[in-house]
Amino acid sequence: MSFTLQLGQQAPDFSLPATDGLTYSLADFADSDTLVVFFTCNHCPYVVGSDEVTRATAERFASRGVRFVGINSNSNSVATKPLDAFEHMETRMRTNKFPWVYVRDDSQAVAKAYGALRTPHFYVLDRDRKLIYTGRGVDYPRDTTLITVNNLEDALHEHLSGRPITVPLTNPIGCNIKWDGQDEHWMPIEACDLVL
Repeated sequence: MSFTLQLGQQAPDFSLPATDGLTYSLADFADSDTLVVFFTCNHCPYVVGSDEVTRATAERFASRGVRFVGINSNSNSVATKPLDAFEHMETRMRTNKFPWVYVRDDSQAVAKAYGALRTPHFYVLDRDRKLIYTGRGVDYPRDTTLITVNNLEDALHEHLSGRPITVPLTNPIGCNIKWDGQDEHWMPIEACDLVL
């Protein structure tokens, strides 16, 4: 069994607290025909480097019924990344006013259920909440001046146009998820990059 959620599989549900004071599950996005779940954090240079591209994509597709939810699953222990603590998430959202819900996966159970590998790691879900795209947002998330392809936008364009997604699977590019009790570079043994 693969570590990462496979194309066509049903997205695992969650119930996670958000920086806006509410708790969210998949049902809270029932009014959206397409949902983008992405694993993110506060500090990763690949996340920070591509935040504005992700913002532009979220804003561009909002009128077409696409919602975004960012999940921070990183351990915030002293040994890993204390900057990923919830209070820093709240500050980040107040400062940047990103157009997505930002939730905290403190137990890391949701990251394990989705098989999140890196930050950022995107999962596009259809109306039935089945996986139709997973992987990177863009090919150069750390330096967006070098971008040659925006896989996330391409996938959303094709899906919303009723066409099959040409490239439904890519390798996420970024820092690995910071797992509790482990060195910051550790990954589960069963987790490997997606094979294309």
